[in-house]
Amino acid sequence: MSNRFETPWGEFDLARFPEDPRDQLRAWDAADEYLLRHLADSKCDLSGSVVVIGDRWGALTTALAGHTDRPTTISDSYLGQRATRANLGRAGLDEAAVRLLTTQDAPPERVDVLLVRVPKSLALLEDQLHRIAPAVHEGTVVVGTGMVKEIHTSTLKLFERVIGPTRTSLAEKKARLIFTTPLPGLVRPRNPWPHRYALPDGVGPVSGLTVTNHAGVFCAERLDIGTRFLLQHLPRSEGAERVVDLGCGNGVVGTAMALKNPRAEIVFTDESFQAVASAEDTYEANVDPSRYPEARARFLVGDGLAELPAGSADLVLNNPPFHSHQATTAATAMRMFADARDALRPGGELWVIGNRHLGYHVKLRRLFGNSELIASDPKFVVLRAVKKERGERS
Repeated sequence: MSNRFETPWGEFDLARFPEDPRDQLRAWDAADEYLLRHLADSKCDLSGSVVVIGDRWGALTTALAGHTDRPTTISDSYLGQRATRANLGRAGLDEAAVRLLTTQDAPPERVDVLLVRVPKSLALLEDQLHRIAPAVHEGTVVVGTGMVKEIHTSTLKLFERVIGPTRTSLAEKKARLIFTTPLPGLVRPRNPWPHRYALPDGVGPVSGLTVTNHAGVFCAERLDIGTRFLLQHLPRSEGAERVVDLGCGNGVVGTAMALKNPRAEIVFTDESFQAVASAEDTYEANVDPSRYPEARARFLVGDGLAELPAGSADLVLNNPPFHSHQATTAATAMRMFADARDALRPGGELWVIGNRHLGYHVKLRRLFGNSELIASDPKFVVLRAVKKERGERS
């Protein structure tokens, strides 16, 4: 859905990525509006080093790009960065007008204006504030923004612990601003990220092994029950040459498959830079090349399976998300299933773990012409869909 975003510095046509004419979700919200209006009303000096953290679809970056000297935007989302590039293009701005960094890149050494779009994950916010704090100085203007339901007491305490004294604005259109005054000499706690924990017993080949989670990755402090259920029902893969952990998160599923079948190439892919970094750390900590000399792995940050040749995968495993920021949507799962179908060779299999109520069996039958229940419990199902051989009717 393309939409017209009105700001103090002009109007911009914005869209999320991937663009879908059926998508009714906007690429901006009242929190983005509130922050930009505040910057204009307060006559904030934007001539120095401006850094935007967590801009979801590029609304803040696009509005600021033509008004400041090459602002820096830091994002964990590959899709968010693609949206930012596309939205800059719509505004007639070259990508060189901004500096696009990921959460895994080194942040700028000096920040004069720090703008923070509060993420859903408090852990990701904690890591980002710790990483940017050394660049903040006494005169830095620090303003956060988010919808009221996204800003909690814990959010404000985090700004205060890492940056300095913090207060909030009045709410407008269910959005709120956060104002933080950098405190010179503030003694900060240690950044606790990345976090590592040992997996429980009873989860197949990864039982007792250590998982690494960078901040913001789903269930970063423990193994989530859905993944645990999938690990207890992994497919046989002796003949597979390429196995894909689609939406890999911390990589525990792909690592388990690498240990089950060291001869297969394991492809870990996610749209989160934090997730792929976690997967790489998890894999390297547990798949010892001296013990598994044939083991091979690739780690891809991207849009689904776009970088894999069609028909090149034997097996895809997927635990799809059903939220896009605060919105509940099946669109991401459907795109993942369609990507898997394209990437699989004829006869290749997609294995999906999901909540029972999401009805993934219906979606898989629509795409593959088949869906088999492998395992179930009161909350989850493990489903298998097989790509039909050429000429075989669904």
